[in-house]
Order: sequence, then C-alpha cells, then structure tokens
Amino acid sequence: MSPPPASLAQIHERFATASHADFASAIKMGVWQTTVKASVSCAGIGLHSGSEVTLTLRPAPADTGIVFIRTDVEPAVEAYIPAVCGSVCDVTLSSKIGNKFGHVVGTVEHLLAALAGLRVDNAIIEIDGPEVPIMDGSAQPFIELIERAGVCELPVSRRVVRIKQAIRVENSDSYCELVPDTECVFEAEIDFESGAIGRQAYEMKMDDGRFDDKVASARTFCMLAQVEAMHSAGLALGGSMDNAIVIDGDKVMNEEGLRSPSEFVQHKLLDAVGDLYLLGLHVVGRYRGYKSGHALHNKLLNALFMQPEAFEIISLADGEQILAAE
Repeated sequence: MSPPPASLAQIHERFATASHADFASAIKMGVWQTTVKASVSCAGIGLHSGSEVTLTLRPAPADTGIVFIRTDVEPAVEAYIPAVCGSVCDVTLSSKIGNKFGHVVGTVEHLLAALAGLRVDNAIIEIDGPEVPIMDGSAQPFIELIERAGVCELPVSRRVVRIKQAIRVENSDSYCELVPDTECVFEAEIDFESGAIGRQAYEMKMDDGRFDDKVASARTFCMLAQVEAMHSAGLALGGSMDNAIVIDGDKVMNEEGLRSPSEFVQHKLLDAVGDLYLLGLHVVGRYRGYKSGHALHNKLLNALFMQPEAFEIISLADGEQILAAE
C-alpha cells in the first residue's frame, strides 16, 4: 500500500478527477477555488511550547492547497510543510505536521478549521516557530483574521472529495466515520464523567462561506488534574484560562463561564473540521464522531486513502470525463 499523500499535487497525481458540474448546486458550494485577498498577520503563544510566534496568511495560486512555511528555517527549501494527512507526524493532544527534513508545525487544527469553514482552498501560511499560536483557544480569532484579509475566487475549478462508501475506524468504545451525503455535515458526541461536561451532542452543516458561530468560538478544554502531568511532559506550557476552559471535578473554573452550554462538544467538532481538512480538499459527506479525537481522525484519513473505491475527487466547474482512481 502507498503511504498517504504528502502534498496536494500527490493527491491529484494518484487519484483521478471526475466531473459533476450539476453537483455543485446540490452541495451548496461555490465551483471556483479561492484564496485570501491580502496578506494578514497575527501573533500569540503556542499552547504546548509557550513560545511567542507570529503567523502570516498570504494569497496563493490555484491548486497550491494550504502550505505552511517556517520562516525561521534555513535553507528555505526545507521550510515547506503541506497541510495534508501524509505530513502528520504526531497526534498527541493536537495535530502536528512535518516534512522530511524534520521541521514541524503543531496545533494546526484550529487554523485549518477556520480555513475550511470559510472555504479557503489555497493559502501560504508563514510562521516563525514550530506551533500555531493558540490565541483564545478557539478558531474565532482565525475566522476574524481571514475575514480581515478577505476571500477571493480564482479562475480554476474547485475539487472536492465526495464520500461514496462508509469508512469507519474505532478504538475501544470511541469511533469516527465518514458516510455518503449530498452535503457537508459534521456530527459529534462526547461523554465525560465530569458533571460540568457530561454527555453532549451537536450537528453542523457546512454551507459555503459560513461557519457556525458557536463552533468557531468554542474553546479547547482540559481537566485541572491533567495540567501538572502535561507540564511535566513539556506540554501545555502556554496554557491558561485565557485560552482554555479548565475543569476541576464538576466545576468550570473560568470566571466568565462557558460561551455556550454545548461548548465542549462544539470544540470537539471544531477539531474534527480542522483535522479532516488535512484531506487537502473539502469533503462532501457526513462525519460522525463519538468520543473521537486527533489520533482517530488521522487514522480515518489514512483508512480513506487506502480505499480509493470509497471516494472520488470531483471537479465542480468543468466537463472532464470521469476516470477511475488508481
């Protein structure tokens, strides 16, 4: 079996594209690729590293995909890290991607969720450190960053991954799956012993260019008892109640409380949107996750690429002939 694609170009080389021009209206998605209109920057600290980092979004040509460039790395040829599942190198508490030279960018999921939610197909992300800034622990600051830059269409047909057959991965009682659907839908359910969280479920449709506000603003969370262990392991060094919800037993410790009664499951759904954008393309299908997380999401994407009969890549704006996947 071939390894998962390590770039958008590899995806297009290995899997042929079908044309379904009439499919675009059914899935409520624009037919043209997009990028950001202008360069825009933000700065913050890395959740796990605790280090200050600056990030700049820049416009990119069609079929670039989402590509990170480590501006602190020399030579420059070693600085490129495509945001695709073949680049994933660690899924401990977050999604980390890297390249063959050993350079990495961690905690990419919130930024990728914002790009997916606003249907940005192509962008260069310059970053001067090994981790995306955590900001307030949600995707909302990145949504606002992209909206400040603006989004524009490119004169090249958008390609999407359409799920044709169900793909499911499991770990004990946790699972996640992709099943066929005419729209892009995300469902998540969680179940925690803490009375502050309990059992929650949420569903979101991804209509073109709009992102559920409650999902976008949902913050990452952790148990107080886990904080010391994470610090001992060199993780969450930049974490605080300014960028995370902290739970002590059955109590939310943050003075301001929750942004939504379902903020916990909404954040899990946010993570799923970002992790699944490591497909390299927008997905048309239904995601379902129960007590899922970064490791299972990565396992799901790998399982999908290992079964090319379970999906097809569709070009939305032209009349190319349907070809068989390799």
